[in-house]
Amino acid sequence: MITWISWMVAAGVVLILELFTGTFYLLMISIGLVAGGLAALLGSGPEMPYIVAAIVGVAATLALHRSKYGWKKNADASQDPNVNMDIGQSIAVKEWQDNGNGKFTARAMYRGALWDVELNAPMAGAGVFTIVEIQGSRLMVRG
Repeated sequence: MITWISWMVAAGVVLILELFTGTFYLLMISIGLVAGGLAALLGSGPEMPYIVAAIVGVAATLALHRSKYGWKKNADASQDPNVNMDIGQSIAVKEWQDNGNGKFTARAMYRGALWDVELNAPMAGAGVFTIVEIQGSRLMVRG
């Protein structure tokens, strides 16, 4: 009967460690330890709590990993508005230079400085464009 208490204490320790790290993965391991403690409380054999804890912990961890709260793919920072505040902003371009192959470049004022601006579109007229990507000191825009 004392065995299940040690499982619950271990689950509590892992839960406290999870609070310090801020990840949900240790929480999933803690859920596995609680399941092992419940298996011990129900009076199963001495090896069954270990098996139950391992299966539940691994299953919970895999479920978390595949959910929207698991590992996220690294987003391209040059196109991510959460990383770069210029993505989605407007820029006024007065004149385009045709570089051939449907590529147009210009120099335009943006935030108090001259920037190289590139448009990959078949038509380029003066106007206001939206910044969709930043490559170094070059603003990639669309109309």
